[in-house]
Amino acid sequence: MSHVETALVVFACVFGSALFGLYLRTKLPEHHLSDESISAVKLAVGLIATMAALVLGLLVSSAKNTFDTVSNEVVHSAASIIFLDRVLAKYGPETKGIRDLYKQRVGMTIQIIASGEPAQLAKLRGLEALRWAESLQLKLEALSPRSEVQRQLQASAIQIIGEVLNARQLTMLQASGSPPLPLLISLVLWLAIILCAFGLSAPANATVIVALFLGALSTSGAIFLILEMNTPLDGVITVSLEPLREALTMLGQ
Repeated sequence: MSHVETALVVFACVFGSALFGLYLRTKLPEHHLSDESISAVKLAVGLIATMAALVLGLLVSSAKNTFDTVSNEVVHSAASIIFLDRVLAKYGPETKGIRDLYKQRVGMTIQIIASGEPAQLAKLRGLEALRWAESLQLKLEALSPRSEVQRQLQASAIQIIGEVLNARQLTMLQASGSPPLPLLISLVLWLAIILCAFGLSAPANATVIVALFLGALSTSGAIFLILEMNTPLDGVITVSLEPLREALTMLGQ
């Protein structure tokens, strides 16, 4: 189920619960709607609303941290990619084949990430990507330095490629996360109870229905943002790939 579909399901549950509260108000005996009864309901709903606000804030904060972490790692990877290419360029013409292969692979990776297709993104986390990374490291280790300077450049290149690949793998793993399903279900249930209580304590008129509609829309929108920011490489809200594209234009020069 896509994030949009999940948000629509949440909206249907929450707004449907609000409409059920309005309907229930017309069926309950009058003494159930007395001031004392409504006050007790409001106290209970206040407790639930506090818990829902805490959980919602926690999920938003966690999702934002994931999004920011992946964004920072993309920038860091772009800088490391450029630095690795310059180190190989200083080594000498022997590394031209490695540099061309590396540029081709970086360009392919950017295209896969930009496509946003889950199946393609899964390949970047798979065994094939790891094997390619290992083959690149072996090519660097197979270089035969003819001087101390080249030996130092080779060591630097091997270290940088390791950091780049570790950062990429970490980015891919973090970008495929999602909030705990039981926590998400609990939050939606609490929101539905809150909107149902609001409908129960208000008369059924156009103003109340619009207010409940906007409340349900806002809460489902918050769930949508949480899901989107937990997957910052695909979906509607994604990290910028401009640092990687700029790095690609500088490779091989």
